[in-house]
Amino acid sequence: MTLSIRQREIMKRARREGQVQVETLAVDFGVSPQTIRRDLSELCDARLLARVHGGAVMETSASNLVYETRRAIAEGAKAAIAARCADEIPEGASLFLGIGTTTEAVARALTDRRDLLIVTNNLNVAQILASGDKVQVVVTGGRLRLTDGGLVGEIAAESVARFRLDMAVLGISAIDPEGTLLDYDMAEIAVIRAMMTHARRRILVADTTKLARTAPVGAGRLDEFEVLVTDRPLPSPLAESAAERGPRVLTPPLALLPEAVDESTAAE
Repeated sequence: MTLSIRQREIMKRARREGQVQVETLAVDFGVSPQTIRRDLSELCDARLLARVHGGAVMETSASNLVYETRRAIAEGAKAAIAARCADEIPEGASLFLGIGTTTEAVARALTDRRDLLIVTNNLNVAQILASGDKVQVVVTGGRLRLTDGGLVGEIAAESVARFRLDMAVLGISAIDPEGTLLDYDMAEIAVIRAMMTHARRRILVADTTKLARTAPVGAGRLDEFEVLVTDRPLPSPLAESAAERGPRVLTPPLALLPEAVDESTAAE
């Protein structure tokens, strides 16, 4: 699911106020209540919101979305982000590639590269890269998380610590307005932190729907990364913070992004 302009605004309001009402949104956006109900239904189907009488509330932050739902959200934007991220990875580089559907898109963008060494705790990434024969892949040990093929925990973090690589390409579940990175599983965060520590350069890949989500556990800060690859310019004040302290923010060419929402559609 790629969020429309109106749906992104609805998510910003829901995150700020905790809930949204159909009638209020219809008046504020100048559209029919039926149009707002359709927007909310799509957001609830993606488990970004939960329906209540007359509107919707923020989905609980205690558990992540199911894997197939995460894979479907902003799928086109993730592919564009992956292509732009691949431009930052030279031939012959060594890198960590972490858990997440966006990092899996990066793996697809790297299948034809030569002489890469990729260390990953993501079995889906390993399977994607196995389709080629030019990339050397090392899979960490760790406890298998059956929900998404991730390897997490102390053994995974210890495996990562054996390496010192050129870069780490990592995803995250949410980014709050102050630039704090948020996730759900402390066992995964331990591996994320190990990859950040044992990489010379850190790249975060995250589409802007992550700005409309929340999660319960802090995983670090945006300014710990040298590069953020995302699909759209950051909103203020996050953009101002990135300009002042980092990271360098990269976005794909517009031609690579899913077709923009037509203004007439956004006003329906």
